[in-house]
Amino acid sequence: MNPTRRTVLIAATTATLASSLPAAAAPRAAAATPPYASYWYPDSLPAGSPGPGITWRSLKSWRAADDPDLAFNAATVPLAARFTPTPANPTARSGQARVQALVSFGPTSGNPSQGSATADYYALTHWAYLDELVFWGGSAGEGLILAPNAPIVDAAHRHGVPVLGNIFLPPVAYGGQLRWTQDLVQKDASGHYPLAAQLVAVAAAYGFDGWFVNAETSGGNTALGTATLGFLKELKALAAARGQRVTWYDAMTVNGTVSWQGALNSQNQAFFQAADDMFVDFRWSAATLAASGTKAQQLGRGRYELWAGVDVESNGSGTYVNWDAIVPSGKPHVTSIGFYRPEWTRNHLPADQRAPEDFHAADDRFWTGRSLDPSLPDASDPWRAPAVSVADRSTVTSVPFASVFNTGHGLRWYEEGDVTSEAPWNHLGLQDRLPSRRWVVRTAGERPEVSFDFADAWRGGSSVLVAGELDQPAVLDLYATRLPIGVNTVVDLTSRSESGEVDVELAVATAEPSAAGATPPYRYLPVNSVNEGIRVRSVNGWQTVTVPLTGLSGTVRALGIRLTATEGPVRWRLGGLAVRPDGTPATPAAPSGARVTAASGGDLRLAWDPAPGTVRHYTLHRLLPDGTRRFLGATGQRAFFLSGLRPEQGETSARFEVRSVGELYNASTAVTVTHPWQTIRNPAGSTPHA
Repeated sequence: MNPTRRTVLIAATTATLASSLPAAAAPRAAAATPPYASYWYPDSLPAGSPGPGITWRSLKSWRAADDPDLAFNAATVPLAARFTPTPANPTARSGQARVQALVSFGPTSGNPSQGSATADYYALTHWAYLDELVFWGGSAGEGLILAPNAPIVDAAHRHGVPVLGNIFLPPVAYGGQLRWTQDLVQKDASGHYPLAAQLVAVAAAYGFDGWFVNAETSGGNTALGTATLGFLKELKALAAARGQRVTWYDAMTVNGTVSWQGALNSQNQAFFQAADDMFVDFRWSAATLAASGTKAQQLGRGRYELWAGVDVESNGSGTYVNWDAIVPSGKPHVTSIGFYRPEWTRNHLPADQRAPEDFHAADDRFWTGRSLDPSLPDASDPWRAPAVSVADRSTVTSVPFASVFNTGHGLRWYEEGDVTSEAPWNHLGLQDRLPSRRWVVRTAGERPEVSFDFADAWRGGSSVLVAGELDQPAVLDLYATRLPIGVNTVVDLTSRSESGEVDVELAVATAEPSAAGATPPYRYLPVNSVNEGIRVRSVNGWQTVTVPLTGLSGTVRALGIRLTATEGPVRWRLGGLAVRPDGTPATPAAPSGARVTAASGGDLRLAWDPAPGTVRHYTLHRLLPDGTRRFLGATGQRAFFLSGLRPEQGETSARFEVRSVGELYNASTAVTVTHPWQTIRNPAGSTPHA
């Protein structure tokens, strides 16, 4: 497997851009350099000098205390527990095939740690079908061991998906050198494998969940195979002690040679038994997968601990796959599924068709299927999307719960319907817990179009747009939940109508559907009609209605909306949903200790001490001399990078404000930090700048 190189747009943020390019506190950093996702060689470095923008590093010499970007790169969202609701359709199963994805979110070097100033990004949202994400990448000329950047880990963890870093020892044809494999599996004087301990320490410090080990450099012998197996066993033992996991890729065999088996057999079973899972190379057949599943069970392991590789890098949802060999209809699944490079859904689009809507349309097709409704799969679709075979999962289990349907990228940044930045951006760490079944619409009439839309939003960068004639009432499933109902539980629904007239009802179910694919037993509560206990707040054309769950008890198991048009066609947006106890939410605690940790001209690194309690993210603003605030960005981390700052007229110092944002999007008071400007004289005269 060769990670295809691709170039992504990486633009430095300016003081007026909401590009969310925060950076780590760097006490040892002499300059405010942009931070990037980390990558290493095991020990020895290549001959010569690295190319532009590339930094060669040795994992063996890494120390957390010496890592200037650690605060910037460390994830902050713990891995959420999740549950499996009644499946959306009768063919989707739980407890059988799982789904893994090997994704290259950016280049090995120069991959921004926390977002960039473009909406053109692989903003993965279909986490409900994923069981493991591998941060794919690595190259002989840059580095071989990749730590996932913080936004991806935070988004995945919010949806209950573990994320693995990648160890890629490339084929010789792609520059691989056998000494790098030997470096990785070297022993110390005590007989231990020091790089196994380093890998576990990196994952613990950065907050991700383990490693994907892919040894594809040929030329080895039995001694190297034995050393690699010993290394893998120690890595697994150390990882398990820290709650981490290890996946092995079917390439190296027990005799140290590289020979892709496309199966679990005597040539690789020792590596499989030393790891948590194994990715079975694409060379599999129906017969070898069936034999592999049987062999796994004979070894006392589960057949679904094998990921059958499906290469979708070139053709995505147009790829031919013998699905009956993996997830046959009407029979138990044979193995799990391992997708290689599903970011095809972005990469195949022409450059002028990579608007967020275009990407999400292709991504929905990939994960949901041609019907675009997981409750109504198209049996004639040759692409058997995960939603057809695999039951979705959810992490929505506690109150308060809120979502503004932020996908983690956008064309602008919105706060309460007001555009606070006109700049495009991406930052997956700001992504909400999103509806898992996109999009289930139950109607006896014409089905409306439902999508994430980026032309308007309540907060963040996106909203849910429902558009169509709505000739019959339509119920849109939103969330499968396990939310306890208290005596004063309320639901806030924020929406706006752009055209047509529509009656809106909140759909609440306190029991499971009668069968897979059945409609949850919803009770419909009026939203936009006058009713006792309902409160309405209007801001910037958006209306937030507070609906009490009076008369309901137990647990909310599903949430949705029912729309009935009184005049069409309809364009209606859903901007926010929150389930909370009634009353004024507690204000989050503010962060503390805000400081400038490095400065170079108009580039700054800021850091702060985290606020106590639960924090969704932090926002950064610049306070201007006229008293107005300029939005700079947001992050889940405790540090932020700013670039290209300039003083305002007559300004001698810049003042920045950092706020904590809670689960219900309420903000704390600000902690401030001031940075003095210096006046530098140039030949044209005295010009103030940073």
